[in-house]
Amino acid sequence: MIIELLDFIYFYKMILGKPYKKYFLLDESIIYFNFGAFGASAKPVFEDYQRWQLELEREPTQFFTVNYNKYLEQSRNALAEFINCDADDIVYVMNPSYAVNIIAKSFNLQAGDEVLATNLEYGACDKTWKYYCEKANAVYKKQPITLPLTTKEKFIEELFHGFTSKTKLIFISHITSATALIFPVKDVIKKAKELGVPVFIDGAHVPGHIDLDLTNLQPDFYTGACHKWMMTPKGSTFLYIKRELQNQFDPLVVSWGYKSAMPSHSLFLDYHQLQGTRDISAFLTIPAAIQFMKEHNWTEVAKQCRKLVQDNAQRFCDLLKTQPLAPVNDEFIGQMLSIPIQTSDPVRLYRFLFDEHQIEIPVMNINNKFYLRYSINAFNSQEDLDKLFGALKDALYAKLID
Repeated sequence: MIIELLDFIYFYKMILGKPYKKYFLLDESIIYFNFGAFGASAKPVFEDYQRWQLELEREPTQFFTVNYNKYLEQSRNALAEFINCDADDIVYVMNPSYAVNIIAKSFNLQAGDEVLATNLEYGACDKTWKYYCEKANAVYKKQPITLPLTTKEKFIEELFHGFTSKTKLIFISHITSATALIFPVKDVIKKAKELGVPVFIDGAHVPGHIDLDLTNLQPDFYTGACHKWMMTPKGSTFLYIKRELQNQFDPLVVSWGYKSAMPSHSLFLDYHQLQGTRDISAFLTIPAAIQFMKEHNWTEVAKQCRKLVQDNAQRFCDLLKTQPLAPVNDEFIGQMLSIPIQTSDPVRLYRFLFDEHQIEIPVMNINNKFYLRYSINAFNSQEDLDKLFGALKDALYAKLID
């Protein structure tokens, strides 16, 4: 037991915390708790990114006309192994919002149809579905979910209370942005299949954060950002579509893939990959990102990050006189935690924490309620969280928190 404890302390000091910042380009004068927003590239991955960009600039003709598809295939193969799916069932896009637009634009909504979601979805995705539902005279139904969550069974009950004979699609986050909660999407998919309705999972925060096995999960549609927790450069996301549904969805840009002069074995890949002149360098760094995680035992790093998140949860809730949004365990909480917070001026609170304490942390707003969300990755430490705790005490004293 003593040896195990000493091993943990050694791991914590040597792997987690400030020494790990050497692998990132983040400003060391800032305590960075906003990894969940945009991620941050590990230096070896960013160097790989620059290598691809340099190759593109040195010989753009060969890059686009000879190597383009080959490079994308190599990257898709690596990602497909990482998330356990067929490489021909995923294409790269710039961000999850782009992926949602692909599905929403081509989804055959009719007047009176309903798209069922929760009232905790990401704002940009809400706007996308509202836009296309309004064009079709359909309904985007945001089913209220009671917080705090108590059990996954209660969540399923509340979500499907909004299901009707008019429901044509369920759209739901795997990990929500504002509340940082992990939703029981496997159970959602199972019940939806029994009802004969497809499911689209917004997994923006999932790859590299919690385990993702698409073959086991069996969604109809899934999008995940690689530029968040997988640490690739910005603008690197995948869209998965079940094989039998792929030809129903047009690319947002119709280009060289339509009736291609050199078609591949897949219209899905041709339509969505052959988009003319665009820099695909960020997509091509995914093998390097996976390699970085393997070399640094990222499964264990993520485990210790989750422990740091969860061990501090009640402490912050007690300070702010609130309660966690769900049971504090791996079923609902990963490397992010959103703490309900009462403030009449969230922008001023955010600026206070950044300007006065050099802490980068978002104050999230959803349904007119505010949440302070901290994200923990390998470069964060208990010392960082202690400084946040002290800063929040100062904010309470300054009456920036009610």
